[in-house]
Amino acid sequence: MKPDVLAKDVYRVSAKVGSRDLFEGIWPIPDGVMLNSYVLKGSEKTVLVDLVKDWDGACDAIEAQMKELSLTVADIDVLVINHMEPDHTGSLASFVRKNPKVEIFCSDKSVPLIKAFYGVTENVHAVKDGETLDIGGKTLKFFLTPNIHWPETMMTLDEEDGILFSCDAFGAYGQYDHCFHDQLGEDEQAQLNHEMERYYANIISSFSPFVIRGITKVVQAAPGIRVVGPSHGVVWRDDHCQVIDTYLRLAKYAAGPREKEITLVWASMYGNTQALVDTIVKAVESEGVKLNIFQVPQTHASFVLEKAWRSEGLIFGMPTYEYKMFPPMYAILDVLDRSHVTGRKIMRFGSFGWSGGAQKQFDEFVTSMKLECCGTVEYQGYPTEADKKKAYDMAKQLAHMIAIG
Repeated sequence: MKPDVLAKDVYRVSAKVGSRDLFEGIWPIPDGVMLNSYVLKGSEKTVLVDLVKDWDGACDAIEAQMKELSLTVADIDVLVINHMEPDHTGSLASFVRKNPKVEIFCSDKSVPLIKAFYGVTENVHAVKDGETLDIGGKTLKFFLTPNIHWPETMMTLDEEDGILFSCDAFGAYGQYDHCFHDQLGEDEQAQLNHEMERYYANIISSFSPFVIRGITKVVQAAPGIRVVGPSHGVVWRDDHCQVIDTYLRLAKYAAGPREKEITLVWASMYGNTQALVDTIVKAVESEGVKLNIFQVPQTHASFVLEKAWRSEGLIFGMPTYEYKMFPPMYAILDVLDRSHVTGRKIMRFGSFGWSGGAQKQFDEFVTSMKLECCGTVEYQGYPTEADKKKAYDMAKQLAHMIAIG
């Protein structure tokens, strides 16, 4: 890979990470992920914005691209750390060993984390919100944006070129052969949209109020933004407003309104819970409401969460298992709860054998997640015709509520 030119003396140096590992140790990345760092050459100082971890040869890839710019690690005068998560800082200790004179600029909350994670204490500078750094012909301005998505996160603006280095904000899963969004084909853009929504739901969703606050603050304080360079995914230039609007839309799903869709998540041990799935699908479709359907544990929570985050309605189908919820569905609801999937309209269905019990545990999630439950269809063994009619009517009612808003 070659360095990508963003402006005069501003470059993206990046690495493609494959699908072998899970992102954050939990989320599948079947199409891999990009790790982006940025180089700025001022007349007085050379700056590197954000690092990578030694993941699938990422460090070697970054250093090879720096070499194309006639740079080594030792030539970097300033290292900007926007976010302390190890995918952006994993090589910090090695970097400092190679370049002990480098000046590190970060938020005040990053300072103790740099020491705790990497034992680095020298030449670490905590910046204030709105503080600037002149590197010779280019001015960097720092914006503190806490909880997008750790408390220490910030963004860095190249004021002269209007380039916002946003780290995890505006990121996406996936590998891309082109640097800029406008260079992608139609299918690639569709895939990027999907991987951006899944990334947001998986990584950022529980911090949505902070996302709205932080993005609004930066956009108002820096109306000259022309390019957005995240640390995952592609760079946005002429269409940078599109990614900003997308992230604000995704963040606003937290409180609503959300899309007029229903996500159906079901699990079945011996087919007795599954026996109602077709009935419920027909009921929802009769109201013309889009339906996303997932079977668990066959489908990873990452993909369920993506669609649940955007959906106004949720339907859960699971049997009782040893007096409690079927464990794979408990795991799904736990992820949704942690990700603040709250305030949706829902229903539940499911079978039991010798005893019920799933509903009691399910009700705890209903309360915690502030869900509006339209009802439950629970039955022993296989559903009767009366059970099927009850399920159809309940699902149709839920879909109608979603359709009329």
